Amino acid sequence: MSLSLLLAGQTVWIVARSTGVAALIALSLSLLTGMAMRPKSLTWLSTNRAVSELHSYATVLWLPLAIAHVLAILIDPYAGVRLLDLVVPFQVSYGAFAVGLGTISVQLLAVVTIAALMRSRLGRDRWLALHRLSYVAFAAAFLHGVLSGTDLAYPWLMGVAWLAAAILAMFGARRALHAIPVRA
Repeated sequence: MSLSLLLAGQTVWIVARSTGVAALIALSLSLLTGMAMRPKSLTWLSTNRAVSELHSYATVLWLPLAIAHVLAILIDPYAGVRLLDLVVPFQVSYGAFAVGLGTISVQLLAVVTIAALMRSRLGRDRWLALHRLSYVAFAAAFLHGVLSGTDLAYPWLMGVAWLAAAILAMFGARRALHAIPVRA
């Protein structure tokens, strides 16, 4: 199948949409399982090896999905996203805010991924500070999907997306409350 034939149809658009949704799902799983591994968040899951493995798997899974999403958007002639838009957010000609949030999300997740690879050299406090950027990255990715994603026009998918965001916000708030030291 030639590239022009693929571009003429909706294949690229469908790949961009599906990989974007799948990347957001993988990122959601990564965050939720990461929170579950903290002993004070979800005590009964914090030592579960399956949760740890799922966290590792979901963390590795979002990257190729996000790359496929970005590549599909780049070759989609209707999207109009350029390489520069991957580096400088909010420059695309349409939906600048929504697309810019996607750019920021990918950039933050790149920082988190590099920090994870350098964990032993960074020390716990630096690594943790960089690792927590994944919450901001999720918020940016979620808003990117809500504001620019045509898939979220489907009520069932919008419901699932908001449910995932609500669960992550609830457990994130619980985790933050446990992180605040109690003063006597």
